Amino acid sequence: MRIDGLEVIVVGGGVGGLAAALALRARGAAVTVLEQAPEIAEVGAGLQISPNGFAVLDALGLGAEARARGLAAEAVSLRRHQDGREVMRMDLLRHAPGRRYLFVHRADLIDLLAVAARDSGVRIRLLQRVARIEDGPRPAAVTAQDARFEADLVVGADGLRSALRPLLNGSPPPRFTGQVAWRALVPGPAGHPTEARVFMGPGRHLVTYPLRGGAMVNLVAVEERSAWTDEGWHHRDDPEALRAAFAGFGGPVPALIGAVEEVHLWGLFRHPVARRWHGMATALLGDAAHPTLPFLAQGANLALEDAWVLGDAVARSGALADGLADYQRRRRDRAQRVIAAAGRNAWKYHFRPGPLRALGHGALGLAGRLAPGAVVSSFDWLYGHDVTAAG
Repeated sequence: MRIDGLEVIVVGGGVGGLAAALALRARGAAVTVLEQAPEIAEVGAGLQISPNGFAVLDALGLGAEARARGLAAEAVSLRRHQDGREVMRMDLLRHAPGRRYLFVHRADLIDLLAVAARDSGVRIRLLQRVARIEDGPRPAAVTAQDARFEADLVVGADGLRSALRPLLNGSPPPRFTGQVAWRALVPGPAGHPTEARVFMGPGRHLVTYPLRGGAMVNLVAVEERSAWTDEGWHHRDDPEALRAAFAGFGGPVPALIGAVEEVHLWGLFRHPVARRWHGMATALLGDAAHPTLPFLAQGANLALEDAWVLGDAVARSGALADGLADYQRRRRDRAQRVIAAAGRNAWKYHFRPGPLRALGHGALGLAGRLAPGAVVSSFDWLYGHDVTAAG
């Protein structure tokens, strides 16, 4: 399972790109990462690493440090928006013992992956904005400055605006979901437990969880609305817009959103999972292949799964083309199932006042009281999936 001498270019230095670089390098490939930013860094944001993603970090030799940099999630708590009262609790420590759920700052995970990649011999070249990718027996990534990087394999881990995806799949327009999301970090209030809290309100919900030992809290707030908002979560917004949208929320929410000084807003769009994940000697990975809505917190986790399977499939194959075909076979249906589930999840949190909300919240509470273990185990297909053990 060695691919010594295989030259690989990975376009994109995010979670998926760096993990793919590590997975391929561990099997002997000579890997170069092309990143358009001046440094490998991320703006402030939190990530939830679920057991399926943690399995990859662990297999890459980064499990212990990931645990040290993150917080072990103990539960998921669904709450009423009016007063913050708990509707249902999923106790992960009790009903999913031995599985690793982590809250981690995105910048900390990126740093962990980048240091490990460099230490393993991966070359990371910054300020390289790839304008196009050419497929063929000797594929190439060509930058906006016309620098040309050829290799045996080019991996497009370059996100929503991938240079490779249109080459393989055309450019079908995404569909606006009628929802927007804000993301912010605030100083951590004393006593925020190590759990993800979902405050469910009419046409909107707010997720909170702690980061960096509780020194800060990550906020993700979703609102249904018809106003068009650009895709991509680097667009700044006025914190007052967030506070106005969630003015009817009680419990700890007013204090949390009141502490927001900087917030980013983005529109949520549905993209089809790529029909073709690879060309002759190119492959898509992460959001470039399957952008997902944030309602199951699986974007980074799916990218980690992709990274491991790509390295494994290429190393196991007798020919690169066979390895790329195996990669798509092992990943596409899985990604489609996860993304479909995420797309169905938001409505559960957005009940309007009335009998439907009473019925929905009542059903959640009853399930949480009578069969809490069954609620947690209903996600075994997602969180119990371990790509590192599949081969």
